[in-house]
Amino acid sequence: MILTVTLNTALDLTYRVRSLRPHASHRVSEVVERPGGKGVNVARVLAALGHEVTVTGFAGGGTGRLIREQLAGLPGLTDALVPVSGATRRTIAIVDEVSGDTTQLNEPGPHIAPAEWGTFLDRYEELLPSASAVALCGSLPPGVPVGAYANLIRAARTAGVPVLLDTSGEALRRGVAARPDLIKPNADELAELTGSHEPLRATQDARRRGAHAVVASLGPEGLLAATPEGRWRATPPTRVHGNPTGAGDSAVVGLLSGLVEQLPWPDRLARAVALSAATVRAAAAGEFDCAAYEKLLARVSVTAV
Repeated sequence: MILTVTLNTALDLTYRVRSLRPHASHRVSEVVERPGGKGVNVARVLAALGHEVTVTGFAGGGTGRLIREQLAGLPGLTDALVPVSGATRRTIAIVDEVSGDTTQLNEPGPHIAPAEWGTFLDRYEELLPSASAVALCGSLPPGVPVGAYANLIRAARTAGVPVLLDTSGEALRRGVAARPDLIKPNADELAELTGSHEPLRATQDARRRGAHAVVASLGPEGLLAATPEGRWRATPPTRVHGNPTGAGDSAVVGLLSGLVEQLPWPDRLARAVALSAATVRAAAAGEFDCAAYEKLLARVSVTAV
């Protein structure tokens, strides 16, 4: 079982409009509603690939109920979310059909009370012994300690469970110091962590700060990996147009599933890039275009750096 942690779950809404214009009214041509938050997106793609996965984190209010109802119908996915009194947030992606650009609006999460945080920690400790790997993903909602991920990483390491961290800002800085097995920042998050805007130098610096391996997302240019076994650059065969929401989460899926399956690093990176690109082609985050994934996987270029 793979365990994903989403402390700031969300109900993802995707609106499609013909052309997004400021100060104008728009007719929405399509609305897609899905359970979201980075770790939830990761879990849904993992389950679609055939992995057994358990989702934990927080869910509350009407949006929290909708998320749990929709997760209940997904084969291979177990809901271990902790109920909270506050309402789970929503995220809104507005897709401009003419330009292909996406505008993202993210609500703040609910305030997590100390007792609710304590309940989650108990749940996490109960789930760890059954996990083959754990993914800690996304932002921290109000009330959760800024060092939360660092504590969760230490608990996973004590249990002998490999852990992937995908977050940003101070949560990432403190988390890296706890020595996770893998981090997956984007270029901006990596630069904020290390102070370097040169990706190769920044990935090496992040390893010196504590991360065992670093895979940096370079957007449409693919991934850059610095690991104990070597350094690689993985690039898609062509630029893919569509909704990029959730593409980074699908890259996490490729890396995490490859870790569990003990694939060589080049194969993990190829899977991550292909899944990420196939997610851009899908209608909503947490999904991927299966035909595009199969076609892209054999065409991803992975070269040693």
